[in-house]
Amino acid sequence: MKKQITSHIMMVRPVQFRYNAETAVNNYYQKVLEGLTPEKANEAAQNEFDAFVEKLRSEGINVYVFQDDAFPDTPDSIFPNNWVSFHEDGRIALYPMYAENRRKERREEMFEILADDFGFEVKELEDFTTFEDENLFLEGTGSMILDRENNLVYAALSDRTDMSVLETFCERFDYHGIAFSAFQTIGEQRLPIYHTNVMMCLGSNFSVICLHAIDDQVERKRVQDSLKKTGKKIIEITEEQKEHFSGNMLNVANGKDEEYCVMSSAAYHSLRPDQIAAIEKHAKILHSSLDTIEALGGGSARCMMAEIFLPKSKQ
Repeated sequence: MKKQITSHIMMVRPVQFRYNAETAVNNYYQKVLEGLTPEKANEAAQNEFDAFVEKLRSEGINVYVFQDDAFPDTPDSIFPNNWVSFHEDGRIALYPMYAENRRKERREEMFEILADDFGFEVKELEDFTTFEDENLFLEGTGSMILDRENNLVYAALSDRTDMSVLETFCERFDYHGIAFSAFQTIGEQRLPIYHTNVMMCLGSNFSVICLHAIDDQVERKRVQDSLKKTGKKIIEITEEQKEHFSGNMLNVANGKDEEYCVMSSAAYHSLRPDQIAAIEKHAKILHSSLDTIEALGGGSARCMMAEIFLPKSKQ
């Protein structure tokens, strides 16, 4: 039976982290922090990153950290889940990225290290990056919330999540797509949410989701019905909580198969006691301060973790 969660996480330690103007055009979570130099921004992000990794490892979660390089310049390398996903059948998927400077983040030598140094089996590479030539994008598990056990994909369509690329992914990996539109209020407008994973998290037995971001009632009901049918306890968050990245969580395990729900401290402190209690029925909450990363990068805890489901080599 396929697993929904894993105890193996790939993360990338930044070396040039800062506000990325190329992604800010449709990532409304990004903010300019006045008076913070790029050097100080990167130093703060590295400190937050290191503390986050230490918290994960202290609970027995296997974290494989890759140090980014200064060249090429990749300010968002701290978010590897947008360019790669790892699967139980030994396949690795590479994804088409909206921002040109984010395409430089893809580093296939990491796969060789995972195989040679850590014993993971890499059987095949599924490369979707040619869609960039058509200006069509699908940014990994930022764009897609994968229900690996039930072969379902939840995806909020946007400039970064194209229906035709989603359909191609579903064909190659034998998934069924559940596409919808999700919005946030910017000024007086309802504008598309840039990544599905800022409004939805899917765990082994639960889902944290901002259903009110799905304005179309038919689409909303379709998502709800699918979650209920697959046995996922729905834990709703508000649009205001979503602004604090309370949808950007990840359910992981440690080596003892103990489950955790990982999030930022900002996300945790935005939750009500009843929501915390509902999550803790399924997983222990683990949170860490990611304030600089969230403000400048417009992403949070889930975006920083690329789950590794690759099989281990038999020796």
